[in-house]
Amino acid sequence: MGRWILIILGFIPGVWSGSWDVTYENQCALKGTSVNLNCKYDYPYGNFVTRIGWSKVSDGGSLIPLSDLPSPPNHFTYIGNYHGDCSLRVNNVQSSDQGAYYFRFSTTLGSWRSNKHALLSVKELTAVVQPYTARERETVMLTCMSGCPEPTDIVWFKERQRVWSSVFQARREDAGSYYCAILGQEKVRSASVSLSVHYAPTDVKLSVSPSGDIVRGSTVTLTCSSEANPPVAQSGYHLYKDGEYASSGQSHVILDIQPRHRGQYHCQAWNNITWRGSDRINSSEINLDVQYYPMNVSVSVNPEHIVEGGSVNLTCSSEANPAADSYTWYKRTETISSNTLIHVGSGQVLSLPSMESSHGGLYVCHVRNSLGEGNSTEVVLAMEASQHGTQSLSVLAGIGLFLVVMLIAALLLFWKKQKYKADKKQTKLDFRLNGRASNSEEPQDAVYSNIHILPSSSISNPYSPSASHRDLQKNTSRSSEVEIIYSTVTIKPSNRNATNHKKSWSNGKEDDISVIYSSVVKSS
Repeated sequence: MGRWILIILGFIPGVWSGSWDVTYENQCALKGTSVNLNCKYDYPYGNFVTRIGWSKVSDGGSLIPLSDLPSPPNHFTYIGNYHGDCSLRVNNVQSSDQGAYYFRFSTTLGSWRSNKHALLSVKELTAVVQPYTARERETVMLTCMSGCPEPTDIVWFKERQRVWSSVFQARREDAGSYYCAILGQEKVRSASVSLSVHYAPTDVKLSVSPSGDIVRGSTVTLTCSSEANPPVAQSGYHLYKDGEYASSGQSHVILDIQPRHRGQYHCQAWNNITWRGSDRINSSEINLDVQYYPMNVSVSVNPEHIVEGGSVNLTCSSEANPAADSYTWYKRTETISSNTLIHVGSGQVLSLPSMESSHGGLYVCHVRNSLGEGNSTEVVLAMEASQHGTQSLSVLAGIGLFLVVMLIAALLLFWKKQKYKADKKQTKLDFRLNGRASNSEEPQDAVYSNIHILPSSSISNPYSPSASHRDLQKNTSRSSEVEIIYSTVTIKPSNRNATNHKKSWSNGKEDDISVIYSSVVKSS
């Protein structure tokens, strides 16, 4: 029996041959993985291994048995044996597991610890996104790195969703968190890194608050919104009304909205990112409709000139939103004791087919819609005279104008006549003054004529008012026995500039100084 034991022990390493020795393989492990520290040991002949153990060098340099380290159960597992294999498995490697490890063993003949150690390096996967801020349609590359030999089974995830390509063209939906991991050991992963994709504003919208119908005088807020990266700043929003710039900023408040605020509005967003060749993106237009009760109610009269028996239409118009749905006409009646309005019709147009004097007066239009009501100012409806009366009036006016013209002409003639008489009187006075002055200085020149008429003549009186020079010539030719001598008396004042005499005689009696003296002798 002892013979067989010796034979068996002869085949077991380290019993009858060998030396004290321990060999290790340094390892690099990724955090979260499991790693084997491969180890081999040997001992001299005749020894039997009775105890094994692993220790780790502490931060202070002392050896601490693994069983004394604060680690979860089964974190370290001995996977070797008692006759040459001393391998150690470390499960779920953590950063605290990094360091130097020693193996020791005891035999029936002694114990031994190696002078060398096994070094365990703990690394982590590092995800890199290049560039980490990309513009839309820019190329992005994902890279997974660690300090250990690169594994071949790396996979990528974006927010727990598998990413099938590590190189792609950035889209706005590609923005998010990325990490890499070991295929089959997805818990072994890198820290997350973010990819930011910049893009121009999209989904630009303009909203109105409050929603629904907007009534005149209320407060209205117009707000512009968009999706953009980077987000649009306050100064990047512009509001336009009917194509014209209105204001800047994300919100525009109208405190007391009026009908003039009605129109087509849109907003514009800008964040310095170009999209399809433009860096300013517009929202769709919205129609801002302001409702109000009837305003600016007015009445027009057709025709303007109203005659008896003619037709007249009174038309009522107003500004209202919604449009006026009720028109009522009233006429003001005045009595000694009251002043009231009576209802005379309905509808936008009040028609009077045949105008009568009783239709004259003050008319007012009352307009109503769902928001309120309004009145026009009072309109006077007055009837003019008939066409015949108008013609008579025109004739009378013409006659009156003619009489005025005639009166003016008579006054002009009277004035001219008076002026002529005054001039003539002045002329006579001048002659008289000049004549008397001449008598005091020299005798007045006078020519006297004698006319002798033969008895046989039968000539008519040549000085009669009806006798003319032509008659005299004719009578002369009839009888040669008639002898006529004509004479002219010319009075020449000796002093035309005797103005002093003129003044002194200005109040004297008027005498005709133009005198013709004649003597007619008739012989028998």
